[in-house]
Amino acid sequence: MRVTKYEHAALAVQDSGKTLVIDPGSFTNPLDELDNVVAIMLTHEHPDHWTPEHLDRLLTKFPGTPIFGPQGVADAAGGYEVTVVSPGDTVTVDPFTLRFFGGRHAVIHESIPVIDNVGVLVNDAFYYPGDSYAVPEGVDVKLLAAPAGAPWLKIGEAMDFVLAVKPRRAFGTHDMTLSVIGRGMHRQRLKWAVEQNGGEFLELDPRDSADV
Repeated sequence: MRVTKYEHAALAVQDSGKTLVIDPGSFTNPLDELDNVVAIMLTHEHPDHWTPEHLDRLLTKFPGTPIFGPQGVADAAGGYEVTVVSPGDTVTVDPFTLRFFGGRHAVIHESIPVIDNVGVLVNDAFYYPGDSYAVPEGVDVKLLAAPAGAPWLKIGEAMDFVLAVKPRRAFGTHDMTLSVIGRGMHRQRLKWAVEQNGGEFLELDPRDSADV
């Protein structure tokens, strides 16, 4: 299984010649090079994690592709058929098995409503929490996409999240809000957290990949 990072929060997971797309949002360039997309996963409704333009491009090229997301995504994406998933659910779209965790977006500010968000575990190996610090309890995470920068993110809390997950390997995502200098600093903090449990940190830029 291969995980490719794209701009900001967008990810593509490839296995057995098929592709799962996660969170193609407003800070992400068109994903025109992807082949054989069999599922789209949207962790929550914010536009930096999905846009109609991305969905339309993908669905035109791969008609009938199922879209999964929490209830908030189904409500926000009213023109699309979204299969609602919740923490504790498991769905399978061959060759991908998706398990869901968490349930709520991290708090940005008390004045901003907290929305639905699910973390997704792919094939019991790769985990991405969306905009949350939801820990997949009892899972040996082989590769973690760890949020590195956001209006809701304090780097110490992101480090604590990585310490709690204890992944074998990790890389930073959700990083388009950071300057080059800030991204490098946050990567170093996450690297430290991964290494405390014997893991390895990967510095992935857009279109870089890691095998699981």
